[in-house]
Amino acid sequence: MILVISNHLDEHAQAVMVELSRHGAASRLLDLSRFPLQLGLSMHYDGSGGQRFLFGCDEGGLDLEDCGAIWWRRPQQPTVAAAVNRAEYQQFALSESHEALQGLWQACDAFWINEPARDMVANRKAYQLQLAGRLGLEIPQTLISNCPQAAREFVQRLGLGRVIYKAFSATEQDWRETRLLREEELDKLENVRYAPVIFQRYIEAEVDLRITVVGDAVFPAAIHSQETSYKVDFRMDIGQARIEPAVLPAEVQDKLLALMRELGLVYGAIDMRRRPDGSHVFLEVNPAGQWLFIERSSGQLITAALAALLRSRDGQA
Repeated sequence: MILVISNHLDEHAQAVMVELSRHGAASRLLDLSRFPLQLGLSMHYDGSGGQRFLFGCDEGGLDLEDCGAIWWRRPQQPTVAAAVNRAEYQQFALSESHEALQGLWQACDAFWINEPARDMVANRKAYQLQLAGRLGLEIPQTLISNCPQAAREFVQRLGLGRVIYKAFSATEQDWRETRLLREEELDKLENVRYAPVIFQRYIEAEVDLRITVVGDAVFPAAIHSQETSYKVDFRMDIGQARIEPAVLPAEVQDKLLALMRELGLVYGAIDMRRRPDGSHVFLEVNPAGQWLFIERSSGQLITAALAALLRSRDGQA
C-alpha cells in the first residue's frame, strides 16, 4: 500500500494516484484535517519491541505496517473540535495532536517522499541559501532582516530598481508575489520591524528555470517569463508563459543533486534564473512544489517518474 498524505482537492495527489492505479498499484489518501475528531489514531507498543500503528477505530482502519512507501505531499493541519471552546484548551488539543503525529512519523518504518522532519528543515529559505552557496551554486546577494536601517542600507548599496523583496511563505488564500522595490515604497521600509523580510538583488533573466527532481531524475524546464506581463515573478502570469524542456550544464545539475542529498530530499521543485550571459542563479527549492503546469506544457513525464519511484520502494513495481 502506498500512502498519500494530502487532501482530495489536491490535483497533484490525484494525478499520481491515477498513475499508480494504471499500473495496478494500491494507494490510499490520508487527510489529516479529519484528525482527531473524525479520524482515530492508536499506537500500540507491546513492551517487547513490537508495535502497531493504526488510523481508524475499527477493523476497517489503516495499518501503517501495510505502507511501504509514503508520499508527504501537502499534509493538512489537525482540526480541533468546535466543542473545545476555550482558547487555551484549543491550543492544548492542537499541540497534543501534533505531538502524536510527529512522533508517529518518526517511528514509522517506510520510504518517504519526503521524510517529514527533513522536509520541514529543508523548507527553510535561509538554510537553503547557506547550503547552496557552500556547495558552489551562485545565489543572489540577500538580506533577511527586521531592521529598517539594515534594509535601507541594502537598498542604497545595490540601487533602486535592483532589489526585490518577498515573504517566506505564500498560500492560495494569502498570496504574496515577489516584487521589485519601487521608489514610492521606500518610506515603508520602516514596517519591516514588524516581521522579517527577504531582500535580494534582482537577477536579470533570459528565462526562469523550474527544475523538478524525483530521486536521481532531473527535469529542467525553461519558463519564458520575460515574454509575460510580469517579469519579476513568473507565477503571476503563468498562463501566458511559454514553457519548454531545458538543458542544464552538468556542473549545475551535479550541484543541485548534491543540494538535494544534503537537504535529505527525494523530491523537490527548484527555481533558478538563467541570465542572458548563460550563468545560473539558485533562488530556492520547494519540497512540495507544483509540477503539473510544467508537465502539461513541456511533455516531461514527472507524474510517471514520481509514481514509479513510489511503486519501486513499496515493492509494487
